Amino acid sequence: MPKVVIFGSMNMDLSIDAPRMPAAGETLSGSGFLTNAGGKGANQAVASARLGAATHMIAAVGADAFGRELVAGLEAAGVDCGLVRRLEGVSTGVAVIVRVAGENRIVLSAGANHALAADDVIADLRRVAERGDVFLTQGECDPAATEAALRVAHDLGLYTVYNPAPARPAPDDLWASVDLVCLNETECQIVCGVLPSDDETCLEAARLLRAKGAGAVAITLGAAGSFGLGADGVALRIPAARPPEVVDTTGAGDTFIGGLVAGRLRGLSLEDSMVWGAAAAALSVSRLGAQQSIPTAEEVEAAL
Repeated sequence: MPKVVIFGSMNMDLSIDAPRMPAAGETLSGSGFLTNAGGKGANQAVASARLGAATHMIAAVGADAFGRELVAGLEAAGVDCGLVRRLEGVSTGVAVIVRVAGENRIVLSAGANHALAADDVIADLRRVAERGDVFLTQGECDPAATEAALRVAHDLGLYTVYNPAPARPAPDDLWASVDLVCLNETECQIVCGVLPSDDETCLEAARLLRAKGAGAVAITLGAAGSFGLGADGVALRIPAARPPEVVDTTGAGDTFIGGLVAGRLRGLSLEDSMVWGAAAAALSVSRLGAQQSIPTAEEVEAAL
């Protein structure tokens, strides 16, 4: 049975609501403090699992209370954490989030997320992955390990999905190992030099990413929906699904990507997977938190 294998970050999110961003040296009164499981890799793993895909996580946490809580949360969502390492002498990753009017400002401390080297990840990947699986990774772990994992996963016959977040320059020859790149507007501008602000610039950016070697492209545009360019060169424009209300956008992008990979395992086209991801993301922004906001497949089906 095909599965999703994810190499990525696991963070504890410390989140608070503020009336505005404080100025330098200023202290503001906040409210609604939350401690939530997060990290782009873990969020996407929970989304993949809740949306119906058998999901395995390759990651590292510290041998501390945050690490134990994060692993327990993933397991409760149905993610196989047999390859999540608990490391002594390093802290679990932490994200400090300030929420202002439904938008987020985030500061990351990587901790154990940068502890795994390329050899560690490749060994775990060879242990669990099989031809036909989906491999998903992001940009919050060690760059060399991430790039090596993409190359090996592609060589092993996995369908590789890359979410370059946060974005950074990648070797030119890496893109041939990426079957689908999914990124937002800001990340797109950093990666290919074009800010996708309308259909014309979305298509320009997507073609540049395909010219680099990526097989297909999905660009998320927030409330404007998403834009795709398939491996067949067909452009896709997917409107955003309407959320019941916007409460917290923290996990929206990760939920969308979880929908993409879960859709791939369901045998959906890129277009239908993007619709699936959009519906899941719309439900997630109507709730507080990252992982706890992610809907189930049944909730998404009811919303479509």
